[in-house]
Amino acid sequence: MYSEVLDILSDYDANYNTQDHLPRVVVVGDQSAGKTSVLEMIAQARIFPRGSGEMMTRSPVKVTLSEGPHHVAMFKDSSREFDLTKESDLAALRDEIEVRMRKSVKNGQTVSPETISLSVKGPGIQRMVLVDLPGVINTMTSGMAPDTKETIFSISKAYMQNPNAIILCIQDGSVDAERSIVTDLVSQMDPQGRRTIFVLTKVDLAEKNVASPNRIQQIIEGKLFPMKALGYFAVVTGKGNSNESIDSIKDYEEEFFQGSSLLKKGMLKAHQVTTKNLSLAVSDCFWKMVRASVEQQADAFKATRFNLETEWKNNYPRLRELDRNELFEKAKNEILDEVISLTQVTPKHWEEILQKTLWERVSTHVIENIYLPAAQTMNSGTFNTTVDIKLKQWTDKQLPNKAVEVAWETLQKEFSRFMTEQKGKQHDDIFDKLKEAVKEESIKRHKWNEQAEDSLRVIQHNALEDRSISDKQQWDAAIHFMEDTLQSRLKDTESVIRDMVGPDWRERWFSWTYRTPEQHIRSETKNELVKMLRVNEDHPAYLASDEVTTVRKNLEARGVEVDPVLIKDTWHQVYRKHFLKTALGHCNLCRRGFYYYQRHFVDSELECNDVVLFWRIQRMLGITANTLRQQLTNSEVRRLEKNVKEVLEDFAEDNGKKINLLTGKRVQLAEDLKKVREIQEKLEAFIEALHQEK
Repeated sequence: MYSEVLDILSDYDANYNTQDHLPRVVVVGDQSAGKTSVLEMIAQARIFPRGSGEMMTRSPVKVTLSEGPHHVAMFKDSSREFDLTKESDLAALRDEIEVRMRKSVKNGQTVSPETISLSVKGPGIQRMVLVDLPGVINTMTSGMAPDTKETIFSISKAYMQNPNAIILCIQDGSVDAERSIVTDLVSQMDPQGRRTIFVLTKVDLAEKNVASPNRIQQIIEGKLFPMKALGYFAVVTGKGNSNESIDSIKDYEEEFFQGSSLLKKGMLKAHQVTTKNLSLAVSDCFWKMVRASVEQQADAFKATRFNLETEWKNNYPRLRELDRNELFEKAKNEILDEVISLTQVTPKHWEEILQKTLWERVSTHVIENIYLPAAQTMNSGTFNTTVDIKLKQWTDKQLPNKAVEVAWETLQKEFSRFMTEQKGKQHDDIFDKLKEAVKEESIKRHKWNEQAEDSLRVIQHNALEDRSISDKQQWDAAIHFMEDTLQSRLKDTESVIRDMVGPDWRERWFSWTYRTPEQHIRSETKNELVKMLRVNEDHPAYLASDEVTTVRKNLEARGVEVDPVLIKDTWHQVYRKHFLKTALGHCNLCRRGFYYYQRHFVDSELECNDVVLFWRIQRMLGITANTLRQQLTNSEVRRLEKNVKEVLEDFAEDNGKKINLLTGKRVQLAEDLKKVREIQEKLEAFIEALHQEK
């Protein structure tokens, strides 16, 4: 339970840049001093990766030790149990620790401050929480990041500066004491030695190699190093063979100390030697520290909780405290409701908006590339031939693709409309970023059914092939459609001419505006061209070169110098206006032409082929809108809904996404409250368990 509290606090500290003051046993030492071996002896299993001289501990490893019937290990975030009595499981555990360490190290770095949490249970294991830190180094070797030394120091200091942390300072007995770096660091963090336990490793090698045994005595009595400690211990953690078992190391350690001259001469006391005595002493010290500090820590979190709850009540009195995950679930339900609303759109609304948008998209092509070139042929047979060829080309190449584009854009617009329409009095803008991201990602993933274009092409082709208008109502509707279209084009053309020739005399008089020299030339050219059209109302669309010369000479006679290109440019707009006005007049005549059309009478005045063309276009638009609406309601809306659900599921699993998309003071405050309550409740439960144990 205590380890759970430390895990939660570890996350809290990392996120809020604070440092809790709950006790842990922090294992520090120079690289290759035997830190990991001491830890393994306490845990009674060879659980850590090892390498000769190479840095193996690349990130802090928190090991929670407790007594249990079976000797097993387990990671905090995994359900797999490693049986520490089996060599295969031990090897797998070492590999997994190494993989996790390497994963935690970012690109370009050698060590990482991320903690790996592991629990070890077994018979006779002393209860405590230890943190194994990367070994302190003096010299950096090739391949290490430039800041490795500083990073190790900062990680070590961060753990040691906790006033309730017990520092287990490991010193290699086989090397000169003067080469130690870690003792200086420990003495800075705990100058009085009130929470430091000193451990001298490799005492067997020290006894063999050190000329003066008094040096070992001086170290164990705390007289040689510039640091103080609660207790001093001497241990032997093996002969340097990485394949030795814990039992054989224990036997070797006991055998060594039984025959050690240091003990026989009284330089070492019996309670100061062996890892078993060390474990008991560390565990005893750890639990004394826990009992002394845990209630104070719980009170601190109780005060923090009160402050946060007060802040919430004052800032958000009418809102429930929803953390990020709860807000995400609420937003998810809202988004799914909005997608379902798409199925409530009436067929009539779909078809109206599809038909209107499709005509806006294709009208320019129909008028400029099909109707005007055909109408300017001045011959009924040529008109129909030109129209049929151009309609076939258009249907084969562009129209189906354009129609699907329009349908997809319409679906997006309706989806966006439903998501924005919800913004009423109850609208919570905290969800806006998330909703927008879900909408964008769903749209990005949506692909229109690939077969839609092929089926649409056949339907559109058949609709445009049909020329038989069956009743007067359809005829009148086609005339109305044609009139509206031509009126709109005429209005655009008049606007272009107005810009070309500048303000007329009324505007100049009342608005004090003037024509530019170019507008004056354009105006004179326009007047000359209008005269030409009055003389020959059936003039073809193109101006002959001799006509251009005539116009230019007439203008020069009035003192207006004009370029032939400008004459042709002006003619294009003047003729277009003349043609559209003529077409509108003819359209008006065709109002009574249905009877002639139906009886197939040949009357040159009432050849209403253009009305039939507009009826064909109008009918194609209606049939296309109907087909697209069926595709939308029968499959595309459902597929979009499926995409939205998939996006929401992906976002739900991506914590980083949720942090980016659900932001603001309110979210952070709710998150803080949840975390602090969880810590406080765990601490109180732990304190209660401690009291019951007493």
